[in-house]
Amino acid sequence: MKTNTKILHAAKLIGGTVLITGLIILSYSLSVSNSSALTGIGIGTVIGAVFIFLMGIFFVATEEMLEKTFKGIPITPIQTKKERPLRRSF
Repeated sequence: MKTNTKILHAAKLIGGTVLITGLIILSYSLSVSNSSALTGIGIGTVIGAVFIFLMGIFFVATEEMLEKTFKGIPITPIQTKKERPLRRSF
């Protein structure tokens, strides 16, 4: 469970940092610069931050489901009569 929380904290930290950067770029482009190129970069950065966070949650959920999956009972094959060695009595 510790590895799951580490991945989740890393995704939150990176996603939050990219989100704040994207919001700063977007607000600067809309209020000060009035540049359409910076607006697109800001929107793309915000959407990228959301995708980074969602991928982190997906990785944590997948790893947790794999740990909790019932592995089952190992099956050993039964030898058929053809595979058994022949016993000859002399």
